[in-house]
Parts: sequence; C-alpha cells; structure tokens
Amino acid sequence: MALTVEAKRAMVDDGENIPVVRQCELLTLRRSSLYYPPHCDQEAEALEQRVLNAIDALYTARPHLGRYGMTDALSEECSLEVNPKRVRRLMKTLGLQAVYPRPRRNTSQASAEHPKYPYLLRNLEITAPDQVWCADITYIRLHRGFAYLVAVMDWFTRCVLAWELSNTLDTTFCVEALKRALGTGRRPAIFNTDQGSQFTSEAFTQVLTEAGIAISMDGLGLP
Repeated sequence: MALTVEAKRAMVDDGENIPVVRQCELLTLRRSSLYYPPHCDQEAEALEQRVLNAIDALYTARPHLGRYGMTDALSEECSLEVNPKRVRRLMKTLGLQAVYPRPRRNTSQASAEHPKYPYLLRNLEITAPDQVWCADITYIRLHRGFAYLVAVMDWFTRCVLAWELSNTLDTTFCVEALKRALGTGRRPAIFNTDQGSQFTSEAFTQVLTEAGIAISMDGLGLP
C-alpha cells in the first residue's frame, strides 16, 4: 500500500544514525516537503473543515437529511461540490445520522391479550362479491420516511373498497378504513385478516360483530 506524504514525514527521525537526506531518498520524499508542508494539504484541510461546518449547520436545521439530501443541500445552498461517499464519511465523523421513521418490516405483530378467531375459509369456494372481504397492512417508501397503508378488499373481485394511510401502526386507521368500506352500504358474510394486533383489537372486531359479520383469521405465521 502506497504511503501518503504525511506518513512518510512521520517516519523521518532526526535522531537516527542514517542522515535525514538518506532517509528522504529511501522514502522517495522531497526534503523540502519535510519542513514545509505542501500548500495543497493546507487548502484541503481548510476545505474539509468548511464542509464539516456546513454539514453540521444543515443537519441542525434539517436532521432528516441523509447523505444524498445533504450532498444536494451542500451544492445548492453552500456552493460546495462534494460526492455522497465523502458526505457519508464526514457525517459519520460527526456522529450524524438522518432522523426519519423507519419501517417495521413485520406489520402484523400479534397481541397475546386479544382474542383470536378461527380460519373460516378452508375448502370454502368463493363465488360471489361480498362473500368474503379481507384487509392487510403494508408500508410505502416515501421521499422522507415511510407511511403505512391498510386496504380493505373484496376477495372475489379483488376490488379495493377502502384504504387509509398512517405514519404509525396504531389501530385507528384500520378501524377508519373498515368503517369507510362498510359506509358504502355493502356487507360481507365473512371478514378475513391475519392475527395482527390492529385486527384482533376490540375496536376493530366490535365493528364487525355489531354488523353481524363473521370474523376469520389466518393461522399464526400463515398469512
């Protein structure tokens, strides 16, 4: 691995028996650079410090900026052209990390406190609309984070009857989507979900039982 000028300068020792001139020859180091650091190094250090200060100021104002957003901001607002790899390194040096909602990959966390319902669709032939509805949650990647989407769908037609978005995995947006679907005046005979805590909650199941809809749930771990 090639040594930098700084590393070579650090290896030169005035106290050695080998003359400094010979040490410089062995290290292929100009003797003048030993006593007078190159001007370009000083400029590079100054630029590095300027970029560090700019990153710190931008992050304080907008902590959601990651390396790509920070790279754009440095170019547009500070006239500093820096590549994303360097920005990532400098942010790591400063101990900075973009702050934004991360997705929960497992959107179906079961709750031991909530009652579970049997799976009613085994060997059932679904032949008509409104025979079975279903609901599920997924997440959508946004420019600055993630949002969670719940959709209520007719199993036979694959038609999405209602949907809601939320930035948290609470129960409310699932209940709202269910009420919106039922607000169309249609009713399924069976409503099927997984065993996620949103769907096993009293707030969600109560809406179904009050509407006279049979509740079906996939087996745990078998969506």
